Amino acid sequence: MTYQDFNAFCGSLPATTYVMQWGGSHVWKVGGKVFAIGGWDRGTEPYITFKVSDIAYEMLKDQAGLRPAPYLASRGMKWIQHYARPGLSDRELKDYLRASHTIVARGLSKKKRMALGLTLD
Repeated sequence: MTYQDFNAFCGSLPATTYVMQWGGSHVWKVGGKVFAIGGWDRGTEPYITFKVSDIAYEMLKDQAGLRPAPYLASRGMKWIQHYARPGLSDRELKDYLRASHTIVARGLSKKKRMALGLTLD
């Protein structure tokens, strides 16, 4: 997945906003809370960081091309960084980005979700 693909996909999710911050990273938020970060790469493969459930964190943290997200995971937060191949397929990565959006949106107040037009199952 390229940063262009990443930005297009994240922008297609409901009630998202985009900002470039933290040294030129592509940061996506829902309700003012970060759910995905594209950036901090040192090579040809884009680094894409996203929030995951406790179970997904345990499943993904040791897979080739994935790791606990630097800084975030070291603070006890359940974030994974896709940084190399084989990692996740684009389809799988989109599924995790969608899930990250949902996890973060669910953490918003009911009032905020309603104001953003978010309906979560």
